[in-house]
Amino acid sequence: MARLKRWGREIALLLLMLAGILFAMDLWRAPQAPPAFDSQRLTTLDGATLSLAQRSQERPLLVYFWASWCGVCRYTTPSVAKLAQQGGNVLSVALRSGDDQQLAAWLAAKRLSLPVVNDPAGELAARWQVGVTPTFVIIDKGKVVQSTTGWTSYWGMKLRLWWAAW
Repeated sequence: MARLKRWGREIALLLLMLAGILFAMDLWRAPQAPPAFDSQRLTTLDGATLSLAQRSQERPLLVYFWASWCGVCRYTTPSVAKLAQQGGNVLSVALRSGDDQQLAAWLAAKRLSLPVVNDPAGELAARWQVGVTPTFVIIDKGKVVQSTTGWTSYWGMKLRLWWAAW
């Protein structure tokens, strides 16, 4: 029994250290919102024009920076698309993934449907100082309230949006 308790403590300590390291990495790699980002007009692949401030007024907005060539994004993009199809407030930004037609063809081939702003030269990502794909940014009422990088689950995204609204 004492041995089991010791193992439990060791595992709990390891998990706590891992959580601390992941939190520190997220802080270090966190994107920086450019000045007046909330009033910038963005155009999606389907021709809709919007602003991040406008999209985040009623409920938190998940902005997902990804790329068609990103290995981790192959696992996260379907989850973001599922969240968008279920009515989640989502906007994705495709980094250096080709022109609009190439990106639309890639999305169609993968059977993914989500609002996408194409960033073929990476200029929007550079203004946000996004250095890692995927990057998830949550904006509420025009202000960045959370961000994380790397893999996250569908439920992790839902939990982050719920937490931002709460």
